[in-house]
Amino acid sequence: MTIGKTSFNYDEHETKYSSLRQTDPIIAKHIVEALGSAKTVLNVGAGGGSYEPQDKYVVAVEPSISMRKERVNANKVPAIIGTADSLPFDNDSFDASLATLTIHHWPDLEKGLLELKRVTRNQIVIMTYDPNALDVFWNAYYFPELIKVEKARYPKINKITNILGEASIIKDIPIPIDCRDGFQEAFYGRPEAFLQKEVRQSQSAWIFLSDEVEQKLVKRLEDDLTSVNGIKSLERIEKCLFLMGLYV
Repeated sequence: MTIGKTSFNYDEHETKYSSLRQTDPIIAKHIVEALGSAKTVLNVGAGGGSYEPQDKYVVAVEPSISMRKERVNANKVPAIIGTADSLPFDNDSFDASLATLTIHHWPDLEKGLLELKRVTRNQIVIMTYDPNALDVFWNAYYFPELIKVEKARYPKINKITNILGEASIIKDIPIPIDCRDGFQEAFYGRPEAFLQKEVRQSQSAWIFLSDEVEQKLVKRLEDDLTSVNGIKSLERIEKCLFLMGLYV
């Protein structure tokens, strides 16, 4: 499947982003560990400020006015208006840079990653998904059209590492079953959440589906959730504490 523009315009679509997309402490620990001893951190595609370390000097870059407003409302540092492919900083300005669940929005991935390399002295921490591993839980059965969209949007891991260089380290991040961050995989243990429109609105992939297709997928899940037999494919959830779904 191919799609045209992969980015989501948060200024055009009303979302309750900050109330549903919150920092998950387990995921945050992995990011803090990856940032190491860095004192200055650039957060690109910073959104509402999730996963920004509290003990470091953070500079945020965010193109969306609605996201920048959410940062102010959440008492985060104000973000500079800008995009990844044209960062307004000198070479080697920051100890580390951070990009969490954002690179699939970038119109020019290579240019954006090269800009991160240019302005960063040490580590570049990117949290993303492996598009080849997006069908590891039941959403691939109930939302196949949605998974096709996501596979088309997320860049392959080897494409990222080829740009960043051979020293790149790939690490799995466990997604807890009660994950506080409302991306799709966060609800693998709470499938009923997808019946809420505001939950789906906080996940950008849904906007690439027609209303008709979205309602078809939701109804399919709802019918099974309310059936006598329930969802057989979810039987293993009670024994599952983590889903391995993110890469950094």
